[in-house]
Amino acid sequence: MATKIYIVYYSMYGHVEKLAEEIKKGAASVEGVEAKLWQVPETLSEEVLAKMSAPPKSDVPIITPQELAEADGFVFGFPTRFGMMSAQFKAFLDATGGLWRTQQLAGKPAGIFYSTGSQGGGQETTPLTAITQLVHHGMIFVPIGYTFGAGMFEMENIKGGSPYGAGTFAGDGSRQPSELELQQAHHQGKYIAAITKKLKGAP
Repeated sequence: MATKIYIVYYSMYGHVEKLAEEIKKGAASVEGVEAKLWQVPETLSEEVLAKMSAPPKSDVPIITPQELAEADGFVFGFPTRFGMMSAQFKAFLDATGGLWRTQQLAGKPAGIFYSTGSQGGGQETTPLTAITQLVHHGMIFVPIGYTFGAGMFEMENIKGGSPYGAGTFAGDGSRQPSELELQQAHHQGKYIAAITKKLKGAP
């Protein structure tokens, strides 16, 4: 039976979604792993989103809390809001009380990826504060550490991400994830998928 990795994210302007797509490619590159993209529900009205110049959502399916139980491992992604996960993703996790009561996510590995507006905008505080959500579910946080190698020490070009997970800088919204940031996201997907497969005991 395939090892299932769910990449679950919220993306308002598309930056997190681009990372999610690369994470899926990385996870799917591991033999015996089935990777799937999911979006969490939007909490803002169409009127508010229009005022924020947010583009239309992609056709990636919207996940329900109960569907999380189907996966063997996760990579959760979101933009930062004042150094923490966006309200949309927090609202989704707030709806997982039923899974918490039955401990259906306990023991499952999970990674985190993110987007911030600036270099000091939460590249470490965003995943750090998100870990509390995993802890209460009994999930196993899987950081990438420095397994990405030389890319973790890039000093000549702007690069998001940290030992906590892949990341990007959105700036004013016009900047898109760089090639190096996308490579790091691909690595994260592959890395977490391999660990999830090993924990599941799949051959």
